[in-house]
Amino acid sequence: QLQLVESGGGLVQAGGSLRLSCAASGGTFSSYPVGWFRQAPGKDRELVAAISWNVDNTYYPESVKGRFTISRDNAKNLVYLQMNSLKPEDTAVYYCAARDLRIGDLTYHATYEYDYWGQGTQVTVSS
Repeated sequence: QLQLVESGGGLVQAGGSLRLSCAASGGTFSSYPVGWFRQAPGKDRELVAAISWNVDNTYYPESVKGRFTISRDNAKNLVYLQMNSLKPEDTAVYYCAARDLRIGDLTYHATYEYDYWGQGTQVTVSS
């Protein structure tokens, strides 16, 4: 059973940066597509970045494109989310997720497409 643990959240001023990490154990992490999601109070969980198992493909919604970068180090079982130019509306709990079944080098964008989830890390951006 794959287990995921996020770290790196915290409080940052608007315009600042944070790098989140997702550490995996209990499986061959290099074979899993991975996504980063966030959930603000009262809102649905939404995708902020996704990466294919082989790093060939990434996806970002317009809300974070150009500011967030997802990357992975399969040798270390780690996935990162570099967040720059942070805004107060980026405040949320951030989760990493991994999917069992991969098709080619696709990325996956919906919560139901992921099988494993971490517990989340809080990111708070002050204005």
